Amino acid sequence: MKPSILVLYYTQTGQLRNILDSIMSDITSVADIDYVSVEPVKPFPFPWKTVPFFDAMPETVQHIPIEIKPLPKEVMDKNYDLVIFGYQPWFLNPSQPITALLKGEFAKVFNNKPVITVIGCRNMWLHAQEKVKEYLEAANARLVGNIVLNDTNGNLVSLLTVIRWSFKGQKEASGMLPAAGVQDKDIFEAKRFGGTILKHLKEDNLINLQRDLQAQGAVNLLPGLVILERRGIKNFRKWAKFIREKGGPGDPNRIGRLLLFKRLLTVAVFILSPISSLTASIQLIINKNSLLKDVDYFKQLQFEKGRL
Repeated sequence: MKPSILVLYYTQTGQLRNILDSIMSDITSVADIDYVSVEPVKPFPFPWKTVPFFDAMPETVQHIPIEIKPLPKEVMDKNYDLVIFGYQPWFLNPSQPITALLKGEFAKVFNNKPVITVIGCRNMWLHAQEKVKEYLEAANARLVGNIVLNDTNGNLVSLLTVIRWSFKGQKEASGMLPAAGVQDKDIFEAKRFGGTILKHLKEDNLINLQRDLQAQGAVNLLPGLVILERRGIKNFRKWAKFIREKGGPGDPNRIGRLLLFKRLLTVAVFILSPISSLTASIQLIINKNSLLKDVDYFKQLQFEKGRL
């Protein structure tokens, strides 16, 4: 009998679906696979306009659910052997549709199921994954694997290309800038994970799955990222609270604070980022052992509240 796998995901651009298709490509004929997309009742725009983009930040950071369409009844009723859960971080947190799924009634789809998370992102994913771990634990799921595909271009290059993609809808290379997002080569090579997943599933040995996924390069993490995420999430939390004091999503009273956040974020990213990276490098030297322990933790699956 073929193992039954649910592939559950949300994507704006289609990139995450491409990643998931690649991971599953070598096992489609030997497994019963259902793909289900999480769909907001009111879709988010893509490409983004400036105000709607920054207007999504406060509720994303504070994990305030939006309304999503119901998952199909046959999916909710089916007894899957494994759930592969794909998502993208927004503002260092799970995207709003993913938070809505994890905090709502349809989180029951994870009940008593082994789950593999698949993340497609620019570079920062640690805090988002910590929140997903927390929600999955509350849903009585068992996290058995994590695969992270990120843009491997340098920080400034990947930032410029993701801005071009997000606000102009242009993923393709232009001028001196490469294509945006996770590199096509990395997406194609993600197919190597499918056979490993299937092998462990058939052998009922999911407890050792992450070890073997790691041996295949499922999660690559530089210590400096831990420092930068800790700094970033503190600032996002402060700004989310500050902006929501002026109202909820779409409230014109908060546009002034949104635009102020945009200007300060732009300064931080393009002007202060090199300084921040330098201080992070110094902190890495001073706290190397502690940060290496953090890196080992974030590569694994256990959840410890308050790590970020």
